[in-house]
Amino acid sequence: MSDIIPVLPRQPAPDLEVVLSGSGGAYFSLADEAPDTFTLVVFYRGYHCPICRAQLKELEANLPEFEKRGVSVVAVSSDTEERALKTKTEWNLPRLRLGYGLELSMARRWGLYVSAGRGLTSIGVEEPALFSEPGLFLIRSDHSVYFASVQSMPFARPHFSDILGAIDIVVAKSYPARGEVTAVV
Repeated sequence: MSDIIPVLPRQPAPDLEVVLSGSGGAYFSLADEAPDTFTLVVFYRGYHCPICRAQLKELEANLPEFEKRGVSVVAVSSDTEERALKTKTEWNLPRLRLGYGLELSMARRWGLYVSAGRGLTSIGVEEPALFSEPGLFLIRSDHSVYFASVQSMPFARPHFSDILGAIDIVVAKSYPARGEVTAVV
């Protein structure tokens, strides 16, 4: 039986607290976030993933646009402190809050898939023994889930320009969170 629990729109988001890379021990705590509109939580696979690198560089470039829309942003992985620091410095992510040390049990609470490492990646970096696959969540300022995208593979992730456009529509039209029905249909 799977222990992946779906994260449901309009329900409280699971807890999330991680150390931030390069912050001198500061933490990101979802419970402490108070954005004007949303908190964008991007779960990425880790330092070993070249697709994550491209995704986080795109996210870094779009941070000013998210800030204009009242969205706080964090990217999180199950990487170690050392790997997270390499991610932050080598990938040139000076502004992005980068959380590390995500426990895989917490990844499961967020509905993320977990994969086993398979050796060196295409960029020559060893995959961890176990790590979480990508996910992207918009969390309302009341800490309820608004949007969730969870993937079992590293490919075909949502583009941040699409997320920004969606936020504009959602805010302008007070568009409700969808996917909330849990009854058997």
